[in-house]
Amino acid sequence: MIDADLKAQMQAEMRRTAYQKKAVSRMSAAETLDYAINFFKERGYRAGRTGRPNQAFIMGGKEGLLPRVTGEIKVQTDVGKGKVTMVTMDGAGEKLSAVMAEFHQSLRAKKPE
Repeated sequence: MIDADLKAQMQAEMRRTAYQKKAVSRMSAAETLDYAINFFKERGYRAGRTGRPNQAFIMGGKEGLLPRVTGEIKVQTDVGKGKVTMVTMDGAGEKLSAVMAEFHQSLRAKKPE
């Protein structure tokens, strides 16, 4: 069992390194998820689709105080006038947050194929 002090430190670390953003993708939901999965795998994280539709997971090892890091990417299709794909990014971890920010920027620059 984790003692209360360590638990509080881990929770503070998760709050400090949290990355929660939304972005727009011009790709379809499937293309966006495939792009996200490949992006994170190339950077050393385990990534794949979850059992829920339009959602992917990201998992990694120890980062700082956190024994493992996790994140998720969710997509929602046909949002707004332009009928674009809304991408929600959520994760925590010193390195994972930086990689999520990198993914966010790459998504903005990515054009549909």
